[in-house]
Amino acid sequence: MNKKVVVAMSGGIDSSVAAALIKKSGAETIGVFMRLYPGSSRGSEKKAQKVARVLRIPFYILNFEKEFKKKVIDYFLREYKKGRTPNPCVVCNKEIKFGLLMKQVKKMKADFLATGHYVKKSTTNAKLIYKLLRAKDKSKDQSYFLWRLNQRQLKHTLFPIGDYTKEEVKSLAKKFKLPVLNVQESQEICFIKNTCNDFLSRHLKLNPGKIVDAKGKIIGKHNGLWFYTVGQRKGIKLPRGPFYVIGKNLKKNLLIISKNRKDLEREELTTGNINWISGKEPNLPLKIEAKIRYRHKLASATICQKKQKTRYKIIFKKPQRAITPGQSVVFYKGQELLGGGIIS
Repeated sequence: MNKKVVVAMSGGIDSSVAAALIKKSGAETIGVFMRLYPGSSRGSEKKAQKVARVLRIPFYILNFEKEFKKKVIDYFLREYKKGRTPNPCVVCNKEIKFGLLMKQVKKMKADFLATGHYVKKSTTNAKLIYKLLRAKDKSKDQSYFLWRLNQRQLKHTLFPIGDYTKEEVKSLAKKFKLPVLNVQESQEICFIKNTCNDFLSRHLKLNPGKIVDAKGKIIGKHNGLWFYTVGQRKGIKLPRGPFYVIGKNLKKNLLIISKNRKDLEREELTTGNINWISGKEPNLPLKIEAKIRYRHKLASATICQKKQKTRYKIIFKKPQRAITPGQSVVFYKGQELLGGGIIS
């Protein structure tokens, strides 16, 4: 490949192998590490630098701490304050990795940005429409987090490990003699060291209110709606449980709970802020498979447009458990990621 490629390196096995594969393809390869928040692991930075030395590629450190706080952490706290449960990785991919970093890639006069995401990209040569497909390793597939990408970004992006399983990636790391085999897998939310509630209690004040059952009967007190998410069972701390969080009433500051897991099931949801990967809305209604959380299984559904053009209704074939406002609902047709939206 006679191209110049910038690889986002985190110091982990996936991005390190991605860098090695790009180098092996013959492309001019440059490694970059993004500092995203104060106290972000200097250990990871050193590991990425070490890998770059082994691969004999130039390596740069980019400081995005200020932008990451504004675009990702502040958004995360704002959403929780509104009683929703956001997915910061989705926002980080759009705003930081494929936003700010992509701008740096252009400044470096590079042709592509490569990342260690488990996802595949393909194109239809006739119209040059770029598609995102689920990775070969379905247990590691990360397409869920990339539904906000557009054609302009995909044109300049490479996903070198999408055609490999995790085990194959480990074998490649050995083959390339990369010093990453003992590196721990990164945690789900990179800027949260302990628990989400620890983080929230440091940044959001307590706002006590009442806990009620599905019929409105008062059965306890809570310290703030942002410490709870729909479907949650642990941490409710009431006798004669278990109880499940089934909803929140922000106006009255009420946490609604139930002993009956069936109360968590819903057959439909409403979503806004939809992004279609192709840049063009398909003909609706459309039969799809949808995912309401990263770890949820794909579920058969139909997507229909509501009267307001920016709102859509997803109707599931079977009821789904713990549909959570603020999370992403992501749409697939076979292996292809069509797009997604935020559950409202």
